[in-house]
Amino acid sequence: MLYKSTRGKGKVVKASEAIIKGIAEDGGLYIPDKFPKITRSFEELGNMSYQELALYIMKKYFDDFSDEELKDCIDRAYDEKFENSQIAPLVYKSGAYFLELYHGSTLAFKDMALSVLPHLLKTAAKKLGVEKEVVILTATSGDTGKAALEGFHDVDGTKIIVFYPEHGVSEIQRRQMITQEGENTFVVGIEGNFDDAQSGVKDIFADKEFNENLNEKGYMFSSANSINIGRLVPQIVYYVYSYVSLLKNKKIKDGESINVVVPTGNFGNILAAFYAKQMGVNIGKFICASNENKVLTDFINTGIYDRKRDFSVTNSPSMDILISSNLERFLYEISDRNEELINIFMKQLKEEGKYEITKIMKENLKGLYGDFATEQETIEAVKKVYETSNYVIDTHTAVAYQVYERYKQNTGDESVTVIASTASPFKFPKSINEVLNFADKNASEFEMIQSLSKEMKLEIPKGIRGLDKKEIRHSVNCEKYEMREVIKKFLRI
Repeated sequence: MLYKSTRGKGKVVKASEAIIKGIAEDGGLYIPDKFPKITRSFEELGNMSYQELALYIMKKYFDDFSDEELKDCIDRAYDEKFENSQIAPLVYKSGAYFLELYHGSTLAFKDMALSVLPHLLKTAAKKLGVEKEVVILTATSGDTGKAALEGFHDVDGTKIIVFYPEHGVSEIQRRQMITQEGENTFVVGIEGNFDDAQSGVKDIFADKEFNENLNEKGYMFSSANSINIGRLVPQIVYYVYSYVSLLKNKKIKDGESINVVVPTGNFGNILAAFYAKQMGVNIGKFICASNENKVLTDFINTGIYDRKRDFSVTNSPSMDILISSNLERFLYEISDRNEELINIFMKQLKEEGKYEITKIMKENLKGLYGDFATEQETIEAVKKVYETSNYVIDTHTAVAYQVYERYKQNTGDESVTVIASTASPFKFPKSINEVLNFADKNASEFEMIQSLSKEMKLEIPKGIRGLDKKEIRHSVNCEKYEMREVIKKFLRI
């Protein structure tokens, strides 16, 4: 399996090199030169543990890793850090199957990939004889940052630098990051939004002079965002797992299709579902759920991507994004892998803030359904699910549920549906309390966590127990134009 850039100018590389680099030399994203197919029966896959299935799927993409190397990475990732032995259980509530992706140490779906990426990266570096120290450079809208910090802290041969929007994450998310231990970790608050942080990181990756200076000092950049193919591929696994689990438990018949609903801002999580379909998983409709920053909804419905709009800080902050990086990989596929078009679109996005895809590409968008939920609709969805199923969902999952309900009303499609439940309700207690009223409105988020646990009879996940008592270890803030200087100071170059 070889990987090439969506923009066509980077060299073709093996999986290990794509993982190490994170992003291609031409600024494009690595994509597999072809999609591997699932060749075993779904019945056989249904009898595998999550770890065994992960090995089967990931080996198809990362075939320059030996079975032993991959198995070691997977076993180290999906261990007792996950508080549910199934890793990603499917729970039927309020008319849909919620795929609980938040049982890892940071209470968000990012753990599913970021628990294994550090081990993949370390193994890849060893295979390639990389002697430079790898600097993981990441922007986060709230969840990637903590999951990456947790995965990479104290990993030999690495340093990790995370930029997050200072006023664009929940208090729980912020506290998770700024209390992170590890001598190789560095967390910086950006005076701006996630797009400012993400654009800054991508510009640094593309800055040849800065990277050459880094190389001379014994460092090289890599990414933990889903622009890294080593982040994206492990996410494919849980969609395959969902399908084979439904089949095994006779919730669907052999050959029957399912729908998938994903709350998304950066388009990576729903892209993983699209990749699963290319491998042979029978997914009928991809339902893309946005919050009030509905740039993806508008794109799916018009074929025009326009980031020139007001930015909203919402009660689903991890989706407060106007530049969806992983959409580039999807554009590549629906344009019949037309690198020239991708370059044109990305240039227009950078210089003009918008682009419009071709007529044929618009036809190819029809497998997607795009809609959004307002903040009020989001908390009402939390209330509805709780009242109908005694089940507490977080605000991002609520966005997905609201969009799914409207999809059913608009289409009459009652297919078996999997909703990607992307975070624990314990990460966003303040928003949930607005409708479930389990705590005093003036209580702190940490007091609300205790009340949520007590009133809803839910155990507080290990990852946030005593979080408010932990020492604050990171207190650096900067403007977006100061990111390079902050990095140089941390690396002492």
